[in-house]
Amino acid sequence: MESRSLAVAVEPGGVPPHVAEAVRAGGGRTVPPAEAEALIWVGKGPDGLSQVLEQGRGITWIQLPSAGIEGYSALIDERHIWTCAKGIYARAVAEHALALALAGLHRLPQLARAHTWQKTVCRDLSGSTVAILGGGGIARCLLDLIAPFDTTAIVVRRHPEPIPGANRVLGMDALHEVLGEADVVVLALALTAETERIIGAPQLQAMKSDAWLVNVGRGKLIDTDALVRVLRERNIGGAALDVTDPEPLPEGHPLWIFDNCIITPHCANPPPLERERFKELIRENVQRRIAGEPLKGLVDPKLGY
Repeated sequence: MESRSLAVAVEPGGVPPHVAEAVRAGGGRTVPPAEAEALIWVGKGPDGLSQVLEQGRGITWIQLPSAGIEGYSALIDERHIWTCAKGIYARAVAEHALALALAGLHRLPQLARAHTWQKTVCRDLSGSTVAILGGGGIARCLLDLIAPFDTTAIVVRRHPEPIPGANRVLGMDALHEVLGEADVVVLALALTAETERIIGAPQLQAMKSDAWLVNVGRGKLIDTDALVRVLRERNIGGAALDVTDPEPLPEGHPLWIFDNCIITPHCANPPPLERERFKELIRENVQRRIAGEPLKGLVDPKLGY
């Protein structure tokens, strides 16, 4: 079968070798945008992408480099086929979520920095109730990881269809109820107009006084001002955040100084892993496109993820 032409649009400096290699391995070839029918976007931001699409009127498929695509929402349409990197980092992000939950429950950062022997009450994940918001790859990997802890796992998602490993799968209308049950609440859902600040003051107030909130999704899923208030007043056990709003979190922000808040700098999927898995996704999707097979990571323009 004849190879399809693919334009790889990047910031000035040429096509990254690993991207070109992945395109060739999938059976494609790199060409200028004006000659292309597909685009692997590894450039920075939506503005550059918009310019490339103006040049490449024959482009029908665009591969985006990240799992979160809220920055490209103004460009995503139904005229093109859009794919993103959702799912390929799921295992690493799920591991990070589990690490954050355990660190919070066991108060590891606070105790590790102590200079005196402190009598502190820690909590176990075993036997606890874990609520996961979102039903994608991260949630599914996290369900596998927490299975040995004999937790009660509740997934809250847009479409409440059964998921292996979940004791219950509920719709978003059950969120308030679930927050009152959970010992750990993990945010692992896409950022859309409907999910922005899905955790605000009412939701934080509904949480148990010793529950931990873990965010590995997007910072804007949480109302930061509301979170600062409940952490300052110690109305929940704590928060463990790999993503924040704003991001990067500026020096001097209150979240840095709370001993009931753990912050990691959006590092759940390390760059070497990110590069290798994205490379494999490019290869597979190029191959699938040539063969006329469904692509991985398809974006629904109506849902925005």
